[in-house]
Amino acid sequence: MNANHTISKTTTANKVNWWGEIGLLFKFKLSITVVFSSVMAYAIAAPTFQIVSAILLIIGGLLVTGAANALNQVLERDYDALMDRTKGRPVASNRMTVSSAVLIAGLSALVGTILLTILQPLAGFLGMLSLVLYAFIYTPMKRFGPAAVFVGAIPGALPMLIGAIIGQGEMTVLGLVLFGLQFFWQLPHFWAIAWLGHEDYTRAGFKLLPNVENRLKPEIGIHSAIQALFIIPVIILGVLFSDISWLAAAGVIIATCWYAFLGYKLFRSPIRIRARKLMFASFAYLPITLIILLIDTIIV
Repeated sequence: MNANHTISKTTTANKVNWWGEIGLLFKFKLSITVVFSSVMAYAIAAPTFQIVSAILLIIGGLLVTGAANALNQVLERDYDALMDRTKGRPVASNRMTVSSAVLIAGLSALVGTILLTILQPLAGFLGMLSLVLYAFIYTPMKRFGPAAVFVGAIPGALPMLIGAIIGQGEMTVLGLVLFGLQFFWQLPHFWAIAWLGHEDYTRAGFKLLPNVENRLKPEIGIHSAIQALFIIPVIILGVLFSDISWLAAAGVIIATCWYAFLGYKLFRSPIRIRARKLMFASFAYLPITLIILLIDTIIV
């Protein structure tokens, strides 16, 4: 009886560990934030919120995003092993084989793309495009220069466009505005993370900062401020050519000016604490602006 009980407990533990490893492989917390933006875009764009569509979007989005993250870990396993932040990942630490990770990624990508295609064929295509851009273009580009950040911002913003397309049944100006908002939001977000993780990234051979010779130079801060300000003309286009109100646009513009100001402060005082504040601001900025736009949709 005791032996059977021990075997049962071991089996259960193995199952928990296996699902835990898949969660790490999929970067589950990151994937949840990506899917959150997609569902918010769907809620903003859809005339009526359909629970079934939202559930399929969540599942399909998680599977495609998770597959992209898994392939990223397969391709970067040797570099991940060199960084403190990533050396504990399943493939990098050899707790999961490359073939297992690729199989999981392939099945997830297939099922996720099918679910998105059921909702809207263009959404399925964009989901697969996002995976290809992230895993096979952005991932290798990180070793060559900061242009990778701009390329990576495309698959990072596509989930917002996918959610809007599913909500409205086609590509619209509103969907493109939401795509643009998330695209330009990501740039200061990425620069702040690259600043804070510079030593780790350099150790692994990644070249993400505009000036890797001296990361304390202020260029990164002014880049962040200017690129954040590009959100303002994007949201104004949303007012002129979609249903976004001037009141909602004003809220987004105020939040954007605050976001850009933190980039400017990093420019004026290029120290670690400023980069950390910009990074945490980026975590708050996107939910704030999306909630403003959602409330605007509900009221109007």
